Amino acid sequence: MNGWIILDKPIGLGSTQAVAAVKRVCRERGLGRVKVGHGGTLDPLASGVLPIALGEATKLCGRMLDASKVYDFTIAFGTETAGLDAEGEVVATSDVRPTLADIEAVLPRFTGPIEQVPPAFSAIKVDGQRAYDLARKGAAVDMKARAVIIYNLRHAGLDPASVRSVREEWLPDQVRGDEMGEGLNSITLSAHVSKGTYIRSLARDIARAAGTVGHVAMLRRTRAGPFTLAQAISLDKLNAFGQGAAQSDVILPLEAGLVDIPALDLSPEAAGAIRQGRVWTGESAHDGLYWGRDSEKRPVALIEALAGRLKVVRGFNL
Repeated sequence: MNGWIILDKPIGLGSTQAVAAVKRVCRERGLGRVKVGHGGTLDPLASGVLPIALGEATKLCGRMLDASKVYDFTIAFGTETAGLDAEGEVVATSDVRPTLADIEAVLPRFTGPIEQVPPAFSAIKVDGQRAYDLARKGAAVDMKARAVIIYNLRHAGLDPASVRSVREEWLPDQVRGDEMGEGLNSITLSAHVSKGTYIRSLARDIARAAGTVGHVAMLRRTRAGPFTLAQAISLDKLNAFGQGAAQSDVILPLEAGLVDIPALDLSPEAAGAIRQGRVWTGESAHDGLYWGRDSEKRPVALIEALAGRLKVVRGFNL
């Protein structure tokens, strides 16, 4: 049992609970003990794409954690909370409501390489303890700014180049405000971000830059690495697998997590050597990272080509 389950995680379910659910379903299916891991924590208050690796695919979890992600998120203006989300204690309020023009004006400040201060309620370790444990005890938590990259930041579901041309038609349906520039109670944005980015911090900083305060009222991950909502299954469909539903409807092959890396077809001799962890010099490939596959198209290993030599980065025991 080697591959991926891409769960459309519902609100209220933690990532660890999702992994436990997959383990339970595998037991119900009669698969015994299956090694399971997830490819990036998703808060209980968030929904969306949660890649869950099975068997040999768990060797790619670290790579999935490093992958970029895409989120849709709604900023509710007027209140900032301790956790920067809908459940935290209110720590600041403002009567200011930004206009769409205000938001458009500040978004470029948050595109590209930026620095952000993570929320105090986060899993980052401070002096050996989780920040959220210290925050829950009422301790003052000194969170250090960290460098992240925002590859793209735009209105959700709208092409950036068409924002101004369609704004009059779009405003009444998509933003709680009106065409006359009245302040907005909330706005939904989409962000493509590097690893380590906190959307809650991004929402806080956008609101402050627009002259008000705000918090995340909705957060949905629409992409994680190569996986999208189009590949995600519901919790009900996952449970159906435990009761006998077709495996092909639920589990993607291991190589589905490698689609952003070029494949390298290996000769039988090269595949045998690489399975043994040996460096191979008999194949021609440009320098870079590949996933090697044998004559039956089965993944053999993640391999690095350098100066005509193929070196194993991570081997798969399939």
